[in-house]
Amino acid sequence: MYQFFIESAQISDGHVTITGSDYNHMKNVLRLEPGEKFYAALEADRPRKYICTVENYLDQAADCRMISEETESHELPCTITLYQGLPKADKLEWIIQKAVELGVSRIVPVTMERSVVKLDARKAEAKLARWQSIAQAAAKQSKRDVIPEVGSVLKFQEALAQAGEAQVKLLPYENARGMEAARELLHAIEPGESIAVFIGPEGGFSSKEVDAALAAGVKPITLGRRILRTETAAVAVLAMLSYELEM
Repeated sequence: MYQFFIESAQISDGHVTITGSDYNHMKNVLRLEPGEKFYAALEADRPRKYICTVENYLDQAADCRMISEETESHELPCTITLYQGLPKADKLEWIIQKAVELGVSRIVPVTMERSVVKLDARKAEAKLARWQSIAQAAAKQSKRDVIPEVGSVLKFQEALAQAGEAQVKLLPYENARGMEAARELLHAIEPGESIAVFIGPEGGFSSKEVDAALAAGVKPITLGRRILRTETAAVAVLAMLSYELEM
């Protein structure tokens, strides 16, 4: 079934009203007919998801009936923040999409010493709106209960400070110890813990950044014997975490 995110103001007397771009997508793109079912995910203090059916289409609105509440969570048992070194071109858009599909809670773009891309405040604000829309679309597609936030662009030291309270801090690094050490670190993560993952840009982390991360309590891990591209590394570590946390 397709999914839309809603707000509490759209719910009344067991009905959900779909308007705006979601209405257009439902009626003119997906062409959902009266009687067809879909998910309506309500983001709140306690996210909730409902199975609904289209009743009829009004003028610029769809009247839909709530049938039942979906009780199975589609979220990981831990919160994961991905601190992603700014990559070139549109790679970050792809990373955001895949990270959301794999269960990340938050994505924070980070300017690092070897980042080629440099964004001024105006460009960063425009990019942020685009990145957030990609996160929302990926959350709909993957049936997430919540829409992960894409945070403002930070410098590396700012990202380290922000991640300071995370209970698990990981830095995939080619000079880290072998896979057995990585397995031990991932296996020791407990449900409910907060996780911060740092991924370098195309050129990787500088030695200065690695030293600063280690001093801040970030644990280096290996992702295998092969050197991965920045976009591959992000997906690889999130897939490993998802597998470990949901087994």
